[in-house]
Order: sequence, then structure tokens, then C-alpha cells
Amino acid sequence: MQVNIQPTGALGRTISITLPADEVAPKLKAEYEKIRQNARMAGFRKGKTPLNVIEKTYKPQVEADVAEKLIQESYFDAIGKEDIDPVTHPEITDFKYNDDGSFSYDAAVEVRPIFTLAEYKGIELERPVIAISDEEVAAELEKLRRELANLRDADHRPAANGDVVLIDFQGYFKGNPIKQIKNTDFSLELGSGKLEPELEAKLVGLTKGDEVQHEIDYPENNPNPFLKGRRIEFRISLKDVKERLLPELDDEFAKDVSETFNTLDDLKFSIRERRMKERLNQSEGAVVDTMMQALLERHDFEVPKRLVDFEVRQMVKEAEERLKRSGFTPEQAGLDLKRLAENSQEIAAKRVRGDFILKKIAEVENIKVDEADMERGFKRIGDQYRMSAAEVKEFFKSRDDLLPLMGELLNEKIINFLKEAAVVKTIEAANGETPTARPEETPASDDK
Repeated sequence: MQVNIQPTGALGRTISITLPADEVAPKLKAEYEKIRQNARMAGFRKGKTPLNVIEKTYKPQVEADVAEKLIQESYFDAIGKEDIDPVTHPEITDFKYNDDGSFSYDAAVEVRPIFTLAEYKGIELERPVIAISDEEVAAELEKLRRELANLRDADHRPAANGDVVLIDFQGYFKGNPIKQIKNTDFSLELGSGKLEPELEAKLVGLTKGDEVQHEIDYPENNPNPFLKGRRIEFRISLKDVKERLLPELDDEFAKDVSETFNTLDDLKFSIRERRMKERLNQSEGAVVDTMMQALLERHDFEVPKRLVDFEVRQMVKEAEERLKRSGFTPEQAGLDLKRLAENSQEIAAKRVRGDFILKKIAEVENIKVDEADMERGFKRIGDQYRMSAAEVKEFFKSRDDLLPLMGELLNEKIINFLKEAAVVKTIEAANGETPTARPEETPASDDK
């Protein structure tokens, strides 16, 4: 086997591999012979068809099948022989059988970037004291009151902010109706911002059965392709008006929220505890972002383009899936996927570079994923999707399925190592309050 390496850029390599005729010929002959044993061709008994007839008939199929096997068998031997460490799957091109009986092909890969780790311990981080104010709890209670409120007819008076109205609306452009800007029996709380504020304001003061028209000039940068740069006329019919009957904030209200609460104080504590956990998660996310930014600023090296492109495709796919869950297509949301991909290049490159940095730290510090880490990962997934540990393990029975999870768990271990090695400064919360908890309980820990 002859192997020739040609650099293509800082990280690209084209590996040209040639296999000699004495390796190729036996494999072709064996494949033709296998076909001859089972082939049924007119004028010949099974297994007795002359080999030259088999070769003439099945040559394209045999050469394609043998080429695939030759590539699979020789590629890893070649990169091992040349001590190449690819981080992307090979892109196979220009494979052919040569006149001298040899077989050759090119494999385009990108290799792992070589860089020296800068200082990664002692990163300075700020961790705020988490405080949940009484005002936040009160606002959450008010939201729950509105959600649990009964609705009653308010036909006796004009619609006011806070009322729930039922409307039909249709948008027109230059007098022509736009089918994408239309809704029937649309339920709306006035003042919620669910519709354009101008339109909601026009409904305030109307009574059941009233109709109103209003025009809005939309700017060119509006993300909705049916609105941007257009003057849209809205025609709205008010079909019903209802008002909320807010329940009293007492122990009975708490029981209506959930049977797990016996008193209003129980509900208030639950709100505070949940907000505390949310704020802690946000704080931890900010800490990790700060730490990764510090690492990226200390390490500047080129990363494999194909890995960046893969990351971009994942980001675009996630954006599409989020829209789909919300009931929109990219076109309806005014999302240009091509532009999104272009704008995501820099972020994707940082993610790829950050992953190389973390893996290098893991190598230096001998950080690995062990069996206990895998069990915690399985349990976390099981808790999230209400699955047993056995069911989760069955889902991850393939190594290819396990690799992404193992990578995620490894990164978590590295991040935790870096947080423990960081210099953390605690700062006071903006409102000056401190977290509160029942005497027998403490806020959820961020230890992992």
C-alpha cells in the first residue's frame, strides 16, 4: 500500500492511497466467483457460467462492491501508518481501478488542531447571592389568581383592559384580504400584548357586536414576510366580552392551585423555592458562559471547518424544531434559514473551539467518564422522561447512541473541575435581599 499525504489548509489533509494489483485482483476474482456460483444465465447451468461472461455482465456491481470493501479495509491502516488523527469522517473521492490492476482513491479529512493550553485554573468568576423578593412572589400569586379566575359575561359594559374578549379579525393589503392574517373566534386578554398594542387599544371601550378598523404601517425589518414594509388594514369584530372573577388569596385558593398545599404560606414557599431553583440554574449558566468566554479569549486556533458546518446545521435544525413546536414554518416566521446559517458561523466556531479546549484539559487532568457518571446520566434522563433505568439503558444499548451522552457527561465533569479551580467572588443581589428557607430545609444545591 502506498500512501501520500497532501496538506489542504491548516487542518485539511488529502490522503492518496494506492493498493497494488496483487491485493486487488484476488478480491475481484473472489467476488466474481461468488456470483458465478449462484447466477442463472440463459444457456448455462447454475454455477457453470464462464467467468468472462460473469465479468462482462456484473462488472459495474462487482467493482463498486469491492471498492467499498477495499476502502474500508485500507483507510484505517493508512491513517495508522501515517500517524494521522482525523476528527471528521473521510470524504472519499477519485476512486478508480487503474490500468496496471491497482486501485486508488483519495480521502479528504481534517485533523485535530495542535495547540498549547494557556492557564485554565483560577479563572475569576462572580456568583451573585440569590434573592427572591416578596414582590416576585406577589406577582406570581396574582398570575395564578388570573389563571384560576372564573369568567362571566360583561355585556353590560364596554370592554376594559383585563377583560377576555372573543374576536374575528382579517388583515387587508391594498384592499385585498391576506389569508395568512386572519383568525376566527380568537380569545384575547386585553392588555396582554398577544396582539399589536395598537389593535388591543382599539378594542378597549367597545361593546359586544361592535366592529373597528385600524391601519398599521410595518417597517421593512419586520420578521413577518406578510407584514414587512406594508400598510395593513385590520378589520375586527368584537363577538363577546367576559370579565374575570378573581378568587381571594387564602388557604382555599392554595388548595385549588394544588392538593399538595394546605395553606397559603405553603404556596408562597413553593413559589419562592421554585424561583430560587430557576435563579440558581440561571446563575450557573452565567458562570459557565463567563468561564468558557475566558477560555476562548486565552486560546486562539483554527478549528476544522466541517465540524463547524455540522454545528451550524444542528443550530439551524434546532431553530426549525422550535418553530415547529410553536406551530410555525420558517416562512411564516420570516426566518431566512440561509442567513441564519451564515450568522451562526462565528458562534458555531466558538463552540467547536471550546470543546477542543475542554477535551485537552480532560486529557491533561486525566478526567474521564466512569460507570458512576453513566449511571447518574441514565437516572437523570429517566427522571426527565419518566423512564426506568433499565428502559434508558436499553435505549442507549448502541455505542453510537452512547457517544453523545458520554461527551455531554465528560464536559460536565470538566466544567465542574474548572469551577472548583476557579476564584469565585460572591456579590450581593441587586435588591439586597437574601434567600429564605424553612428552618428544616435549605435551597437546592448546585453541586453535581
